[in-house]
Amino acid sequence: MSSRKVTSSMGYVQGPYDSQETLVCQFTHMTNAQGRAWFGGDPFAFNLPVLLLQLIFIFSIISIVWFLLKPLKQGLISAQLIAGIIMGRSFLGRIDSYSDKLFPLGGRLILETLADMGFMFHLFILGVQVDLSLIKKIGKSAVVIGVISYFLPFTIGLTLIFILNQLMEVEASAKRSLPYVAYLNAMSSFPVITSLLIDLNILNSELGRVATLASLICEICNYIVTVIFCGIITGLHSVEWNAVSIVLWPVFVLLIIVFVLRTVLLLIVRHVPEGQQMKEIHFISIVVIILLCGLGSETFGHPAALGAFFLGVITPDGPPLGSSLVNKLDTINTGLLVPAKLVISGLSMDMFSIGGVSGATYGLVIIITYSAKFTSTLIPALFYSIPLRHAVTLALIMCCRGIIEAVIYITLMKDGIINNEAYAFLLISMLIVTGIARPLIWHLYDPSASYLGQRKNSILSNNPNDELRMMVCIHNEENVPIIINLLDASTPLSHRPLAVFVLNLMELKGQGASVLESTTRRSKLTASRSWSKHVANAINLFAERNHGCVVRHFNSIAPYASMHNDICSLALDQNANIVILPFHKQWTIDGKVGSNFSSIRMVNQNVISKAPCSVGVLIDRGQVAGNQSVLKGHSMFQITVLFLGGPDDCEALAYASRFIENPQIILTFVWIRPWDHKKYGEETEKSMDTQMVNQFRAKTIGNEKVVYREELVKDAIGTTKVIRSIEDGCDLCIVGRYHEADSPLVFGLTEWSECPELGLIGDMLATSDFNFSVLVVQQQPLGADFVYSHRLQPIACGYSSSPCYDDQYQHHRSYSFQGGFEHSKRI
Repeated sequence: MSSRKVTSSMGYVQGPYDSQETLVCQFTHMTNAQGRAWFGGDPFAFNLPVLLLQLIFIFSIISIVWFLLKPLKQGLISAQLIAGIIMGRSFLGRIDSYSDKLFPLGGRLILETLADMGFMFHLFILGVQVDLSLIKKIGKSAVVIGVISYFLPFTIGLTLIFILNQLMEVEASAKRSLPYVAYLNAMSSFPVITSLLIDLNILNSELGRVATLASLICEICNYIVTVIFCGIITGLHSVEWNAVSIVLWPVFVLLIIVFVLRTVLLLIVRHVPEGQQMKEIHFISIVVIILLCGLGSETFGHPAALGAFFLGVITPDGPPLGSSLVNKLDTINTGLLVPAKLVISGLSMDMFSIGGVSGATYGLVIIITYSAKFTSTLIPALFYSIPLRHAVTLALIMCCRGIIEAVIYITLMKDGIINNEAYAFLLISMLIVTGIARPLIWHLYDPSASYLGQRKNSILSNNPNDELRMMVCIHNEENVPIIINLLDASTPLSHRPLAVFVLNLMELKGQGASVLESTTRRSKLTASRSWSKHVANAINLFAERNHGCVVRHFNSIAPYASMHNDICSLALDQNANIVILPFHKQWTIDGKVGSNFSSIRMVNQNVISKAPCSVGVLIDRGQVAGNQSVLKGHSMFQITVLFLGGPDDCEALAYASRFIENPQIILTFVWIRPWDHKKYGEETEKSMDTQMVNQFRAKTIGNEKVVYREELVKDAIGTTKVIRSIEDGCDLCIVGRYHEADSPLVFGLTEWSECPELGLIGDMLATSDFNFSVLVVQQQPLGADFVYSHRLQPIACGYSSSPCYDDQYQHHRSYSFQGGFEHSKRI
């Protein structure tokens, strides 16, 4: 094998924008090195080794930068751009040997082509996540905020540019670039804003939904202005027929996407069975359709990614296309190809191109337009009664930039529409503004402040005959049987009112906007929420058997990291006394752990720490769910209450007191006390624990189905023995979550803690050593000063406790905002 050195030749040619461009001529056999290094050749003179080295280097630098920026609340997009700037002409790129070896012109062309392909698929994914149904739910305020936050900075920017052109001499390239700078700084991209909200875990918060709708309006305004500008510019620089054809051909391509390709996608959906993943042939077919859209867009004068984006927008959301398709495409794109596209944006920036009068002009226009953007969002928000702190946060959100803006910047620069200096200013200002805004948003806005500590709401705070308001959370159909049996046990024969709020929880996949909606009055559900219809049917059957019970159904579609916001917000709006959460582990028939969902555990931990009411974590081992005869009244159901003392145990006892009147329940109360408790005398007798127990005993005197036991123990070993003794005659054990760690009753149990969110006793009962189901109860967590509200009117009387969910998913509590977020009315 010859060891001769192979290379490429290059030279300058006239480019399409009256500037010199580089022409690279390369040998056809320079794709694969084929072991040339063993014969004295240079493997990096070939395309494939260079491409692999580029991807490895890009991934490594991004990882280092991201590791340094993540503690500062910066986004991954910023890390990728900064990594590109470090590798580009501003820093390492000034070293000729580095540039020639790692980013030769021929090798960079291949990398850019690969990155453009990845960005096309990424924009398709972003299009899939756009929910067009949001347009129907946009209120007047969202329109006002979105329109003003776009057109005001755009108008101010253009006015400033006009004044500067009259007062001073501006270079021709700068004069051509400045209007685009004003145009770009006025926009707020819907996919970018929703991605930011997801990163900050506030997508389904009050302010997150406001920002989602406002950014959607801003995006629509941007599209309208873009179409008008393109038509004007095309008309000024083309003959009449060319101008018309340039506008009409993209419209023709769009019609093909909507009426032909969407029909093909719907046919694919019909051939995928419900609840199953799409086959390989279906996935390949969709990929080919995406490529066809990109080809059509490129052929008729638009970026390939734009056609893919429009295809994504009209793609049906939900399974199997929405979530399944996103999962298949997103990993390789987000992990490798999209970072390469952003790094290329950074590579193309030259900080040393900034300077002179034009630099000062760019800087002034950018500062004024960003300030106008901030102010034009802040003032309308304040006008619609959004608190100042939240309005400032909303204005900061609308000023943030992301991948869409970065790609638009580099596209305009490469097309010669803006010069290198404008591009550098835009990219640097984007990094600075977004880099400052993200930590400020995280510091200024805490979604839990709207519900944590707002009012005292627990079972213990209710009067004995008050309506019990329970909110039950369901992640899948397997949670339903135990929930129904628990509700059945909670419904006494005296028909004390019971209100049940069923919240079906689904992870946000295949769409960009979160959803919180009432399904009580809905007759139709989308495919992505079809299983919730089965849940509703099962719960409604329970309500029909228990005439004193009223049931309402809700759906929440949100990221797991912020799903607790919907749970806590709904609990506050519906004045729930307790929220029931399924445990994150599910057991098989033989008692082993069958599945473990860490994301559900994260949701439970967040709710436990921030709930506006009491919380119960329900551990299902099948006894409760499997005992179907309890529903029919043909079998006895054995419930044990473990009482060690403390507010959580008192709350558990208050809940268990509802079981007393149920003739199908045998209730065993076990009071575990220190063996030397009598030495504390009157102090012990006057404690809340003692008073609760005395009231319970007085209420159950003569009730043969209530068993009272008092166990005296010296240490945690004695406590464990008592708990072991109840195992044979127990279907469901109820216990409080928190117990003093230094109490002799539990001292030492923390050493084996696996699930600390369940507390010391709850964690022990959740192990595989026990085979009965467990309900771990926590009284409302401590927060700010509680507001003791007036007594609530039972919704069983026909009154609505929160009508804002009847017709739409949006809600708003802290301030009245008519942009699709109605003010909640509490009865």
